[in-house]
Amino acid sequence: MVSQEQRRRQLAREKFLRQQQRRTVARRKTRTRNAAIASALAVVIIGSLALYTTGVLKGDDDSKSNANAEVTPSATSKAPDPCEKPAAGKVKTATWKKEPELTIDKSAKYAMKLATTCGDIDIALKASAAPHTVNSFAFLAGKGYFDHSKCHRLVDSGIYVLQCGDPQGTGMGGPGYTIPDENLKDTSLKGGVYPAGTVAMANQYNAQTKEGRDSGGSQFFLVYQDSQLPADYTPFGTVSEAGMKVLKKIAGAGAQAADPQTMNTAPNATVVINKATVTKS
Repeated sequence: MVSQEQRRRQLAREKFLRQQQRRTVARRKTRTRNAAIASALAVVIIGSLALYTTGVLKGDDDSKSNANAEVTPSATSKAPDPCEKPAAGKVKTATWKKEPELTIDKSAKYAMKLATTCGDIDIALKASAAPHTVNSFAFLAGKGYFDHSKCHRLVDSGIYVLQCGDPQGTGMGGPGYTIPDENLKDTSLKGGVYPAGTVAMANQYNAQTKEGRDSGGSQFFLVYQDSQLPADYTPFGTVSEAGMKVLKKIAGAGAQAADPQTMNTAPNATVVINKATVTKS
């Protein structure tokens, strides 16, 4: 006999898959619409001032979404903001056409520090198990890509994650390139559970259609409570004990109602990454 808890988890997973499909369809419609608008603008601008056509027709790599690692969350009542005001500065919008060259030492230890408005989150990175992912984060952090960006989603039902890494703050942004899935057989992922403290990549993989492998970009999620998820999201780091306290504080403030446009459930806490750094030891 299926217990109530098992049934609840099954329903949560089903909602997760349905939302993935809806977001995939929405992304395709958005790309098609944007392409049509860009073409129309190009015709108008070519007729009046040809010097501007290059800017209009430039490819928009930021339209890719890497943010499917969530189920439909439940909104909670708004709690006081436990975090500080963000540091002065602007988000960078640079993108790159291809994955950076693999330059990290896979035998060395690497760590990432997220200096956030809510406190420092230290993460031990798994360079040997997920070299492409760690290399990408070292590259992006070195470029200041994550600095001043918001953590745009908090999921507090079914799974329990804080999602970050999109300078746009919409769940639709990315660095312009993708990286391969890695470390999906990590021994920590037992029984379809991503344990608390796991840091993993968000991506566009659809478990039903089996499409969207190797689609990670810059968005990632931090698990603040054991979460049932299939092993489809690259686990590449582990949050420190002190960092878990920060995550718990953020989660304790709850999430907002889903945005009707993006379906994001933003954290009530003002979670901004003031500075992200990756260091080798």
